[in-house]
Amino acid sequence: MEKHVKSILAILPTKPGVYRYYDKDGNIIYVGKAKNLKRRVSSYFNKEQTGKTRVLVSRIADIKFIVVESESEALLLENNLIKQYKPRYNIMLKDDKTYPWICIKNEPYPRVFLTRKKLNDGSDYFGPYPSVRTAHVLLDLLRQVYQIRSCKTTLTQANVAKGKYRICLDYHIHKCAGPCEGHVSLEAYRAMIAEVREVIKGNLQGVLKTLKASMMEHASRLEFEEAQLLKEKYDLLENYRSRSTVVSATIHNVDVFSFVDAGALFYVNYMRVVEGAVVQSHTVEMKRKLDESPEELLSLAVTELRQQLESRSREVVLPLRLDFDLGEVEVTVPQRGDKAKLLELSRRNALQYKMDIEKQRTLADPERHQKRVLNQIKEELHLPVLPEVIECFDNSNFQGDYPVAAMVQFVNGKPNKNAYRHFNIKTVTGPDDYASMKEVVRRRYSRLLEEEQRLPDLIITDGGRGQMEVVRQVIQDELHVDIPIAGLVKDDRHRTSEMLFGFPPKAIGIRADSELFRLLTHIQDEVHRFAITHHRKKFEKGFMHSELSEIKGIGKATAEKMLLELKSVKTIKEASLESLTSLIGPAKAKLVFDYFHQVTGA
Repeated sequence: MEKHVKSILAILPTKPGVYRYYDKDGNIIYVGKAKNLKRRVSSYFNKEQTGKTRVLVSRIADIKFIVVESESEALLLENNLIKQYKPRYNIMLKDDKTYPWICIKNEPYPRVFLTRKKLNDGSDYFGPYPSVRTAHVLLDLLRQVYQIRSCKTTLTQANVAKGKYRICLDYHIHKCAGPCEGHVSLEAYRAMIAEVREVIKGNLQGVLKTLKASMMEHASRLEFEEAQLLKEKYDLLENYRSRSTVVSATIHNVDVFSFVDAGALFYVNYMRVVEGAVVQSHTVEMKRKLDESPEELLSLAVTELRQQLESRSREVVLPLRLDFDLGEVEVTVPQRGDKAKLLELSRRNALQYKMDIEKQRTLADPERHQKRVLNQIKEELHLPVLPEVIECFDNSNFQGDYPVAAMVQFVNGKPNKNAYRHFNIKTVTGPDDYASMKEVVRRRYSRLLEEEQRLPDLIITDGGRGQMEVVRQVIQDELHVDIPIAGLVKDDRHRTSEMLFGFPPKAIGIRADSELFRLLTHIQDEVHRFAITHHRKKFEKGFMHSELSEIKGIGKATAEKMLLELKSVKTIKEASLESLTSLIGPAKAKLVFDYFHQVTGA
């Protein structure tokens, strides 16, 4: 760590704030928030980091920070700085420019129309909507209920008074109130736009109440034609509200967020509930840059989406508690009831979005999934090329007897079974996994070099640091070739637990639910299966030619159990009846003991 960075760590305050990491060229590479600046920033340097976080730390040349008054201020400031500087190691929500919005234009006589460009022009933008069709359904309703203009003419009150405009067909077919010729006053037109705004927001109750009151007033005056027109509008809005997803009449104005964690990708769904009905649903995709937790990703999405969609809801429903306070907004994490049902509905929307996106990407590029996983390996291990060809080795022996090894090859993330190879160990005596590994690696790549065949882009050993080192000795020291080497380590339950890389090897942090972890587990399981299958065949062949196979009543399982415990047929011959009984039971022990003592004449 540079002295400059150490000096900054020493003076960091313990207050909430936002920190920025700079590289040696003065570029911002990461922006983060903290409840306690000193504790949070120091944690990057005081503990062993994994994967991309370690790379980030290695590139930090300078640190700057801003102290704020509260956690909610830190959240907002972090979000604004990320959008402003777009640092390399920060997550960005997918750009919403491609989604449709409904715009109420900032004009004297506002137009209401669909757009994909959200501009900072003082207009009101509502959305984004999940599809153009959804937005058009609402627009069509508005144009049936309200006589709003659809032309692109720039109307001004002065020019309307001067008679510079002419009405069009929409006025004659009752689709426009005709503001261009003054058939509707500016005040009346803007009052109509105000109702349009409330309908788009989902605040239908007030609009329906106003329409009903006006309808009854016209009816009381015997103005039945006007009352009938209002009733038709009322019915259209009521029908639209009845088709909305109603969740509970007691839930008035809340934001609901849920997520689907897919490892490298993270999907967050946002639903706005107004007057008991879902009036908006929107899902975004986020890509992990470091080892962000679900809480960190969700807090970023909540802050960004509420700011982007200009939410004023005072309550947010979430599936888990956030590490940061959202200020005056009430956070609810329901376990049951209507709000819990809302969360589940939101989660299903996120899951459906994930499935739709994956299907679209698969149709567009069938090999995209494999390429994405291979790119993850390339990034995690900092490989010079995409690891299109991966070869993995594993040894198998029975207490030193019948030693074999196996190699599997994966091409573009898929097993290439034509290239699988078995090896009978020829030069090693006894159970020496390191020597066996050196032999098979030497045989494999010496032959590829002699025949001038393609070498793999990555070698994986089914073992830890020792296995990696003996492979390195053969590849680099003996054969003088440069092939990256990684190791897969299993836990006590014989499951893939971590990946090692580099010399000296270091653990690469990989999420257990990620696509990359699933690929590595597949490779390790496949090489183990292939090695064990060959070993069993060899063992069975050896057993059929051993004296144990001549003993009637003794099968392969019993023979394997005796060999595993007593190491060799010679030791089994010399074993007492008591020791055999304790191992395989009295009946089988007597068969084995009698056979060998009759044969030897004892």
